[in-house]
Formats: sequence, structure tokens, C-alpha cells
Amino acid sequence: MKQFLCVLFMITVLPVWADASPKETAKVCVDQKDKEGKPVTDAKGTVKQTCKTVKKHDKLPVSDQPPKK
Repeated sequence: MKQFLCVLFMITVLPVWADASPKETAKVCVDQKDKEGKPVTDAKGTVKQTCKTVKKHDKLPVSDQPPKK
């Protein structure tokens, strides 16, 4: 019975989960700095960077709020 419920669950949930559109991503890079706060450079003289891929989130619409009393 447990196996049947598991299969039934997978049949209903997986197509919905697989159909979800992928989130938009952005690559964010930040210059590396040493302990003194100076930028770290490699042998060529270019500044080393730490890059991450982050998801973009949609902002919720904000309605006008009445002023507080």
C-alpha cells in the first residue's frame, strides 16, 4: 500500500515540479581584498574576483499605505 501511494504521489507531483520554469540568474563578481583592504592582483596585474551565480527574485507590488497617526 505504501508503495502504491508513493508511486501515485510521484506521478502527480513530478510533472508539476519538472514543468516549473527556471529562475533567471545573474553573475555577481566582487574584487578580492587582502587583510589590509588592498585589492589582490595576480602575476599579470589584474585584480582577482570572486564570482557567484545568484537567482533574481521578483519584487512584490507595493500599494500606497495610509499615513500613520
